Amino acid sequence: MKRRTLVKGALTAVPSLFLSGVFGRSTPFSGMLAYGMADKFQPGWDSLAQYEVPEWYRDAKFGLWAHWGPQCQPELGDWYGQSMYHEGSAAYKYHCEKYGHPSKFGFKDVINLWKAENWNPDELLSLYKHAGAKFFVAMANHHDNLDLYPNKYQNWNSTRVGPRKDIVGGWAKAAKANGMPFGVSVHASHAWTWFEAAQKADKSGPLAGVPYDGKLTAADGKGQWWEGLDPQELYAQNHPLSAPGGDHLKKWDWSDGAAIPSKAYAEKFYKRTLALIDNYDPELVYFDDTVLPLWPVSDVGLRIAAHLYNRSIKKHGKLEAVLTGKGLNEQQRKCMVWDIERGQSNAIEPLPWQTDTCIGSWHYDRRVYDNNRYKSAKTVIHTLCDVVSKNGNLMLSVPVRGDGTIDEKERAVVEGIGDWMRQNGEAIYGTRPWSTFGEGPAIAAAASLGAGNFNEGKGKAFTAEDIRFTKKQHTLYAILLGWPEGNKTIIKSLGNKGSITEVRLLGHGDALTFKQAPEGLEVQLPDRAPGKEAFVLRIEGAIV
Repeated sequence: MKRRTLVKGALTAVPSLFLSGVFGRSTPFSGMLAYGMADKFQPGWDSLAQYEVPEWYRDAKFGLWAHWGPQCQPELGDWYGQSMYHEGSAAYKYHCEKYGHPSKFGFKDVINLWKAENWNPDELLSLYKHAGAKFFVAMANHHDNLDLYPNKYQNWNSTRVGPRKDIVGGWAKAAKANGMPFGVSVHASHAWTWFEAAQKADKSGPLAGVPYDGKLTAADGKGQWWEGLDPQELYAQNHPLSAPGGDHLKKWDWSDGAAIPSKAYAEKFYKRTLALIDNYDPELVYFDDTVLPLWPVSDVGLRIAAHLYNRSIKKHGKLEAVLTGKGLNEQQRKCMVWDIERGQSNAIEPLPWQTDTCIGSWHYDRRVYDNNRYKSAKTVIHTLCDVVSKNGNLMLSVPVRGDGTIDEKERAVVEGIGDWMRQNGEAIYGTRPWSTFGEGPAIAAAASLGAGNFNEGKGKAFTAEDIRFTKKQHTLYAILLGWPEGNKTIIKSLGNKGSITEVRLLGHGDALTFKQAPEGLEVQLPDRAPGKEAFVLRIEGAIV
């Protein structure tokens, strides 16, 4: 979401907002001295620019993600924990009808309903491995500020409330059992402003002026299920609210009147995140932030990055960790993997990058199920082929219900992806971009990447004329995003280019008849398509 580029230089380019004393003029970049001279990475852009993306991630190409937490319990989609406090919204109306008014039954109480009673991470990870995923990512916390792992810095965590289980630990164990690199996604840095709506009250109606439960304190918990816990620790609202109005995207970047987090808040986030990294050893850390968490008003994101990288080197003897960030400028893309939320680049990127998207809403939404609005396996496969052809990876979320299961329609999508990957995966895994990523009418109609990154689904739909290329050593793969009429295709990018010796169709036994001409490589396909969704030609010769 919400992406702007704010930083162009190294540490010397820190915005004046930070240096002017948000956390005190005497302590800017307080983590700098915590890193010894023997550590390769220091918490600064110039030092982090030494980063090189590990080969395991470049080869993996495809991972699955469980964007799962208490906001899945109501089954009403993403940002429920905030939307339920917006008077008159669909979530507010649903909440009042199902649970009661948010002054009496707030998001903290939704957490209490979330039990994850049917969660079987081993079964799901086995399914995901069979579907061709080469890594798995679990949500460690969302903007709702509930940590899904035990730690001494955040009392509101899933071992003390809700499921009373170590959710991250369960996912990590299952990923290891299935031989899959494990990642975590971290979203909690924005609870400072995200939960401001919980501080408000209805403007009309019988409860006008009655504060929502975001005003409650620990003293109010006597005799309640949450006795001994402080709602203010969850809602993180012991501060003046942001200025009303303005640009939401800019507020997300801690400008345009956004309330600026305190040093104590930033340091607590830092400690929570380091506890996550140190206790679970994730190979991948995804931040749902512009650039890094709390940047540019704090250095904690830089410190976390340096810690992750140095820890990986000490453990493996080389850097094996992946860290993703959004809205990165050219320098920052050298320091971590650039992530594009629900969108794709329109060119071969010089450095590996990632698309993250979902087959439905980020948090489970029953309306998507009821109205058959999940992405199809075909849509996911086409996205994967397009992303990989441009030097990218795809991280795909499959929404999980509050009880810890996925529904049968989602399972069918996952299984459909697996069917295609088992036949055609050699054109995806371990590949690198060719000299051009593809050809076809969809290229000219591709939607541009805006400030928010979301260009998914805004371009022209792929057809059999759309082709994406990947390569592996001396083999070129041409992926047809449809089955051509007349069982014949012409690949314009290969007109009299190099010397082609053989063309085969994955899933079809015999070599194919082909002819090179100035207008392209003409290939005669079999009468019957070997599968569906997309079709891979394996091309050999002096062309790569």
